[in-house]
Amino acid sequence: MTHTQRALGPLFWLILLAALAGMLATASLGRWQLSRAAEKEALQARIDERTRQPAIGGQALLAPASAEAQQALVHRAVALQGRWLAQHTVYLDNRQMQGRPGFFVITPLQLVDSGAVVLVQRGWAPRNFQDRMQLPPVQTDAGVVQVAGRVALPPSRLYEFEGGDSAKGSSRIRQNLDLAAFGAETGLALAPLTVLQTGVAAEGLLRDWPVIGAGVDKHYGYAFQWFGLCGLIALLYVWFQIVRRFLRPRRQPGA
Repeated sequence: MTHTQRALGPLFWLILLAALAGMLATASLGRWQLSRAAEKEALQARIDERTRQPAIGGQALLAPASAEAQQALVHRAVALQGRWLAQHTVYLDNRQMQGRPGFFVITPLQLVDSGAVVLVQRGWAPRNFQDRMQLPPVQTDAGVVQVAGRVALPPSRLYEFEGGDSAKGSSRIRQNLDLAAFGAETGLALAPLTVLQTGVAAEGLLRDWPVIGAGVDKHYGYAFQWFGLCGLIALLYVWFQIVRRFLRPRRQPGA
């Protein structure tokens, strides 16, 4: 039996099949990540288009009845005129801005034109770590105010134990805020969407919100990793199964 016949045994074909399967799987995953990147690019284009559109008023926040119509308003610029309902202000704990932990301050705004109420995420305030129950000083005007911002979904939920602050209606410091439960607690007919107030730091609040992005770059990064792994499998297979088995032995002097 020649050296080539011995090299082309069952193990050779088994390794070949394994290498082909690995290359096919990693290449498919890379293509899937590219398709996800294309979807996110389309989403980013829609977000950018919304941010360029004219600002809407408070009535537009109350109009959408379907989830699709509500989603179409998210990230739109908004200009509101109303009065703060300061007695219903809540402080969402364990929220970060500029790498510092603190509160997101949320106050309902009663619109002057309709009397409807919109929850406004007004900004971030630092926490007092010596007295964790002390609320940060936040200025809240009593008269009619102008609020500029962008439409946003309700604040993201963080993990909390059962029976936490969110379940205590009397607590102003909470971990999470559910719009339906908060509306029932306060008796306010809240709009289904919130407003993220933008602008310079004021009233004791920072408004350095994260840049709106769909996360396209991470999918290109994952695709590069999968295609790189596919190429590595091919390179290792060629070296160990072809170069080492068939080419290098011929270059060695015979015994």
